[in-house]
Amino acid sequence: MGTPDPSRACTPTAWPLRRATALARSCHPGPVAAVTAIAGGLGAGAGLDRGGCALLVAAVLTGQLSVGWCNDAFDAGRDAADGRPGKPVADGSVSRGTVWAAAFAAALFCVPLSLACGPLAGALHLTAVAAAWAYNLRLKATMLSWLPYVIGFGTLPAVAALTLPGRPGPAWWTVTAGALLGLAAHLGDVLPDIEDDLRHGVRGLPQRLGPVTTGLLLPLPLVAASVVLALGPAGPPGPWGAAALAVAAPAALAGLLLARAWRKAPLAAAAAVAAADVALLLARGTAPG
Repeated sequence: MGTPDPSRACTPTAWPLRRATALARSCHPGPVAAVTAIAGGLGAGAGLDRGGCALLVAAVLTGQLSVGWCNDAFDAGRDAADGRPGKPVADGSVSRGTVWAAAFAAALFCVPLSLACGPLAGALHLTAVAAAWAYNLRLKATMLSWLPYVIGFGTLPAVAALTLPGRPGPAWWTVTAGALLGLAAHLGDVLPDIEDDLRHGVRGLPQRLGPVTTGLLLPLPLVAASVVLALGPAGPPGPWGAAALAVAAPAALAGLLLARAWRKAPLAAAAAVAAADVALLLARGTAPG
């Protein structure tokens, strides 16, 4: 049995609902929902009213949809060759052309929605979206594979703060923590697929480091983000900051010590620290003062 041709994934007789469901699955719905929810939380923490939060969420949502669809459309051939599950373009549930059209349509909507957040906020967000597209199309296979993640996560608190009336700008520690979380997100996202990536000649930073080194490195930016979030704001870290500091290093160490017995232990520990970091970032807010 041959591999489905992604370019002929849907026939005219396919059910519209089935195609719509496949299109929704191809946008990477988990990361899209997570990043959009974080953006909404950052906007609320910054003090945006409901209208401002809705606008920020709409801008981030369309940007994330465009990035997810771009990724699946561009990687369809490789996904089909590997037989990767859960890839609607690769398994023939939706055509590559449809997904590319959706990606460009979402990007088109993202432009006015982003600029409506303010010229600087909009420019920053569009830069992050452009960096994510560059990752999909080229940078994922280079030593700069980490850079789009750092830009995307680092600018998100800044975009939320700059959407406020008066454009107060973000606190330095929110941007720094966001960038560190972005680096960790890149390492954690690529880690399970390093061997497959290497077979296809994809040699980004984690692939060059290898799975063992990447797994060992993964907790470091997360622990650093915990330290920045706990100690960056003026005054004492407070109970939430102290809790994050108390959890981060032991969890990361436990993941490393258990790695031989359970291969996914570093990734699981990193996920726990990341969840604490994101919760602390949302609790701290984004604007200075």
